[in-house]
Amino acid sequence: MVVTVLDEAPNLAKLYARAAVTARGRGGPLPDDRLARHGVGVDPAHLAGYTRVCGLPLNDVLPATYPHVLAFPLQMALMSDRSFPLALPGLVHVRNRIEVLRAIGSDASLDLEVWAENFSRHRSGATVDLCATASAGGQEVWRSRSTYLARGAKAPDGAPEADVEVRVGDLERVAATWRIPDDAGRRYAKVSGDVNPIHLSGLTAKAFGFKRAIAHGMWVKARVLGALAGRLPETLAMDVGFRKPLFLPSTVTLSTAEAGGGWDAAVRNESSGTEHVVGTIRPL
Repeated sequence: MVVTVLDEAPNLAKLYARAAVTARGRGGPLPDDRLARHGVGVDPAHLAGYTRVCGLPLNDVLPATYPHVLAFPLQMALMSDRSFPLALPGLVHVRNRIEVLRAIGSDASLDLEVWAENFSRHRSGATVDLCATASAGGQEVWRSRSTYLARGAKAPDGAPEADVEVRVGDLERVAATWRIPDDAGRRYAKVSGDVNPIHLSGLTAKAFGFKRAIAHGMWVKARVLGALAGRLPETLAMDVGFRKPLFLPSTVTLSTAEAGGGWDAAVRNESSGTEHVVGTIRPL
């Protein structure tokens, strides 16, 4: 294993362009190399924009989902590299688990490291986990695992079955109704850098088999956190499954219930009841 330390965040637009032109002919095992950045600070203006788009409170503690935005360019660099076996365009985020091991101040200096593992079989193709960790003062304070699905792809012989299910209890009480506009994907892309075409417009989404643009799963996850602000444990694990695409625009409901010292939550289409995101939040 080789850990490559970058001096600055990779340019996401260039990474997506590189991934698009090198999408064909990929295959083989996952690379075991890692990428890292040291001493990453938080831009107050960027944090303010992120919290505004995601409906999160702005204070001196980072939202649990914010370090994902800092680590995402490194993950993109891994996935766009020619050695990565799955084509990046069209990859769908199907599960994300975040653990906050210690509250992270907005003035923190973070060391980030990312890698890929768990190349697995899925009924619709193959999945891979992109992992990330953040440390402050030599101590790990945050970690995450994002599972991505490549439809039609083939995992290596003998690969395990993908684990993408997140189970919650009965959630009948509607806590909130959200009317999500058709530009939600573009707005989140501006603050997250995730400019995957499936999120940006109906035209670009159709090129990858979707009838309309779909919302970013991590944006929906952040919206759930925002709805529960002030009622969350300081250290927590938030595990969510992204079940069915949330097409833009849509009206959805948020249902929540206290469970296990934390919360269960589900985001569903208001009219059909289709589950888009289900998740659990538990204290660590």
